[in-house]
Amino acid sequence: MGMSVTIDEANEYDAEQILKLQYLCYQSEAELYGDYTIEPLTQPLAALREEVRDGCVLVARLGAEVVGSVRGTVDEDGTAHIGRLIVHPRMQRHGLGGRLLAAIEERLAAERAAARYRLFTGHRSAGNLRLYRRLGYAPVSTREVTRQLSLVTMEKEAPRPMAASA
Repeated sequence: MGMSVTIDEANEYDAEQILKLQYLCYQSEAELYGDYTIEPLTQPLAALREEVRDGCVLVARLGAEVVGSVRGTVDEDGTAHIGRLIVHPRMQRHGLGGRLLAAIEERLAAERAAARYRLFTGHRSAGNLRLYRRLGYAPVSTREVTRQLSLVTMEKEAPRPMAASA
Protein backbone atom coordinates (compact mmCIF):
# COMPACT_ATOMS: atom_id res chain seq x y z
CA MET A 1 0.00 0.00 0.00
CA GLY A 2 1.34 3.47 -0.85
CA MET A 3 2.00 6.30 1.56
CA SER A 4 -0.18 9.38 1.83
CA VAL A 5 1.13 12.86 1.21
CA THR A 6 0.86 15.04 4.30
CA ILE A 7 1.08 18.83 4.46
CA ASP A 8 2.55 20.62 7.46
CA GLU A 9 4.75 23.50 8.49
CA ALA A 10 8.33 23.39 7.27
CA ASN A 11 11.14 23.20 9.80
CA GLU A 12 14.80 24.17 9.63
CA TYR A 13 15.76 20.65 8.54
CA ASP A 14 13.52 20.91 5.46
CA ALA A 15 15.29 23.94 3.95
CA GLU A 16 17.87 21.95 1.99
CA GLN A 17 15.24 19.59 0.52
CA ILE A 18 13.00 22.55 -0.37
CA LEU A 19 15.88 24.32 -2.11
CA LYS A 20 16.78 21.22 -4.16
CA LEU A 21 13.13 20.74 -5.12
CA GLN A 22 12.82 24.44 -6.00
CA TYR A 23 15.84 24.14 -8.26
CA LEU A 24 14.34 21.09 -9.99
CA CYS A 25 10.88 22.62 -10.39
CA TYR A 26 12.01 25.98 -11.76
CA GLN A 27 14.12 24.46 -14.57
CA SER A 28 11.06 24.33 -16.82
CA GLU A 29 10.24 27.99 -16.08
CA ALA A 30 13.82 29.01 -16.82
CA GLU A 31 13.71 27.12 -20.11
CA LEU A 32 10.30 28.58 -21.02
CA TYR A 33 11.60 32.13 -20.63
CA GLY A 34 15.22 31.51 -21.66
CA ASP A 35 16.56 32.80 -18.34
CA TYR A 36 18.46 30.57 -15.92
CA THR A 37 19.27 33.47 -13.59
CA ILE A 38 15.74 33.68 -12.15
CA GLU A 39 15.70 34.14 -8.39
CA PRO A 40 14.34 30.67 -7.52
CA LEU A 41 17.42 29.16 -9.21
CA THR A 42 19.89 31.48 -7.50
CA GLN A 43 18.43 31.76 -3.99
CA PRO A 44 21.03 30.92 -1.36
CA LEU A 45 20.27 28.31 1.30
CA ALA A 46 20.74 30.91 4.06
CA ALA A 47 17.96 33.06 2.59
CA LEU A 48 15.61 30.09 2.42
CA ARG A 49 16.43 29.11 6.00
CA GLU A 50 15.51 32.66 7.05
CA GLU A 51 12.15 32.37 5.23
CA VAL A 52 11.44 29.07 7.00
CA ARG A 53 12.36 30.59 10.36
CA ASP A 54 10.50 33.90 9.98
CA GLY A 55 7.69 33.25 7.53
CA CYS A 56 4.97 30.78 6.76
CA VAL A 57 6.39 27.90 4.74
CA LEU A 58 4.49 24.67 4.23
CA VAL A 59 5.77 21.39 2.85
CA ALA A 60 4.11 18.33 1.37
CA ARG A 61 5.80 15.13 2.50
CA LEU A 62 5.70 11.64 1.09
CA GLY A 63 7.23 9.77 3.98
CA ALA A 64 10.40 11.71 4.82
CA GLU A 65 10.73 13.23 1.33
CA VAL A 66 9.63 16.81 0.65
CA VAL A 67 7.62 16.61 -2.59
CA GLY A 68 6.03 20.06 -2.54
CA SER A 69 6.18 23.45 -0.85
CA VAL A 70 4.60 26.91 -0.78
CA ARG A 71 5.36 30.16 1.07
CA GLY A 72 3.38 33.15 2.19
CA THR A 73 3.51 36.42 4.08
CA VAL A 74 0.82 38.93 5.00
CA ASP A 75 1.39 42.68 4.80
CA GLU A 76 -0.13 45.38 6.99
CA ASP A 77 -3.21 45.83 4.78
CA GLY A 78 -4.10 42.14 5.02
CA THR A 79 -2.82 41.09 1.60
CA ALA A 80 -1.28 37.63 1.66
CA HIS A 81 1.57 37.25 -0.83
CA ILE A 82 1.85 33.61 -1.85
CA GLY A 83 4.83 32.30 -3.74
CA ARG A 84 7.09 29.46 -4.72
CA LEU A 85 4.33 26.88 -5.09
CA ILE A 86 6.32 23.83 -6.19
CA VAL A 87 5.45 20.17 -6.66
CA HIS A 88 7.90 17.46 -7.64
CA PRO A 89 7.43 16.65 -11.36
CA ARG A 90 6.50 13.03 -10.63
CA MET A 91 3.74 14.22 -8.25
CA GLN A 92 2.22 16.87 -10.55
CA ARG A 93 -1.31 16.67 -11.96
CA HIS A 94 -2.67 14.84 -8.91
CA GLY A 95 -4.10 17.82 -7.01
CA LEU A 96 -1.15 18.43 -4.71
CA GLY A 97 -0.57 22.01 -5.91
CA GLY A 98 -4.19 22.84 -5.16
CA ARG A 99 -3.96 21.20 -1.73
CA LEU A 100 -0.83 23.21 -0.90
CA LEU A 101 -2.41 26.45 -2.06
CA ALA A 102 -5.58 25.80 -0.02
CA ALA A 103 -3.47 24.95 3.04
CA ILE A 104 -1.40 28.16 2.87
CA GLU A 105 -4.54 30.25 2.29
CA GLU A 106 -6.19 28.70 5.34
CA ARG A 107 -3.10 29.17 7.48
CA LEU A 108 -2.57 32.80 6.45
CA ALA A 109 -6.24 33.66 7.06
CA ALA A 110 -6.38 31.94 10.46
CA GLU A 111 -2.99 32.93 11.87
CA ARG A 112 -2.18 36.19 10.10
CA ALA A 113 -5.60 37.70 9.30
CA ALA A 114 -5.25 37.60 5.51
CA ALA A 115 -8.10 39.44 3.80
CA ARG A 116 -7.06 38.64 0.23
CA TYR A 117 -4.53 36.44 -1.51
CA ARG A 118 -2.13 37.60 -4.22
CA LEU A 119 0.32 35.62 -6.33
CA PHE A 120 2.01 35.97 -9.69
CA THR A 121 3.29 33.83 -12.51
CA GLY A 122 4.82 34.29 -15.93
CA HIS A 123 2.53 35.05 -18.84
CA ARG A 124 3.61 31.88 -20.71
CA SER A 125 3.09 29.58 -17.71
CA ALA A 126 -0.20 28.16 -18.99
CA GLY A 127 -0.45 25.37 -16.40
CA ASN A 128 0.03 27.80 -13.51
CA LEU A 129 -2.49 30.26 -14.95
CA ARG A 130 -5.06 27.45 -15.40
CA LEU A 131 -4.55 26.20 -11.84
CA TYR A 132 -4.88 29.63 -10.28
CA ARG A 133 -8.01 30.47 -12.29
CA ARG A 134 -9.58 27.13 -11.37
CA LEU A 135 -8.93 27.93 -7.69
CA GLY A 136 -10.68 31.31 -7.89
CA TYR A 137 -7.84 33.70 -8.71
CA ALA A 138 -8.41 36.45 -11.27
CA PRO A 139 -5.76 38.49 -13.11
CA VAL A 140 -5.47 42.05 -11.75
CA SER A 141 -2.37 43.31 -13.56
CA THR A 142 0.43 42.39 -15.94
CA ARG A 143 3.91 43.88 -15.72
CA GLU A 144 6.61 43.48 -18.35
CA VAL A 145 9.88 42.47 -16.69
CA THR A 146 11.89 41.76 -19.84
CA ARG A 147 11.03 41.39 -23.52
CA GLN A 148 10.63 37.67 -22.85
CA LEU A 149 8.77 37.84 -19.52
CA SER A 150 5.67 39.55 -18.23
CA LEU A 151 4.38 38.75 -14.75
CA VAL A 152 0.65 38.24 -14.33
CA THR A 153 -0.55 39.17 -10.83
CA MET A 154 -3.68 37.35 -9.68
CA GLU A 155 -5.85 37.82 -6.60
CA LYS A 156 -8.84 36.46 -4.77
CA GLU A 157 -10.61 37.55 -1.61
CA ALA A 158 -10.26 35.49 1.55
CA PRO A 159 -13.52 34.06 2.88
CA ARG A 160 -14.98 36.23 5.60
CA PRO A 161 -15.00 34.60 9.05
CA MET A 162 -18.41 33.52 10.27
CA ALA A 163 -19.79 35.87 12.92
CA ALA A 164 -20.58 34.23 16.23
CA SER A 165 -24.32 34.18 16.89
CA ALA A 166 -25.62 35.71 20.09
